[in-house]
Amino acid sequence: MGDKVMLIVAEHDDKLVAGALNLIGGDTLFGRLWGCLPEVYFPNLHFEACYYQAIEAAIELSLSKVEAGAQGEHKIQRGYLPVTTYSCHYFSDPGFAAAIGNFLARETAQVKHVIKVLHDSGPYKEDILKEFAPQQD
Repeated sequence: MGDKVMLIVAEHDDKLVAGALNLIGGDTLFGRLWGCLPEVYFPNLHFEACYYQAIEAAIELSLSKVEAGAQGEHKIQRGYLPVTTYSCHYFSDPGFAAAIGNFLARETAQVKHVIKVLHDSGPYKEDILKEFAPQQD
């Protein structure tokens, strides 16, 4: 995976203080993990390492997208509108699996609604949004 992994690091006084791990797949840079020493505080370091440097790298690598990962309304102010993500889990206990399944059925409808609201009120022109509109299931 050597050339498909990109690590962005931040140093202060020759000491590694933070990093963002990204994976490259197809035409997309996937941001996945962020870490920072607990005693370190630099305003906007997270955004610099996880978003701005990732976008710059994607442009340099001629990638068409940066996928910043799931969760976080704070990403909207950085230009990322939400997209649907998926995961796959197996629960061996039937009762627990049913409870999780019931919750996910209700949560899915709510998440789809929130994604639509955020896209409808987002900062982008309509023709730009069509390319990145959430998929309707």
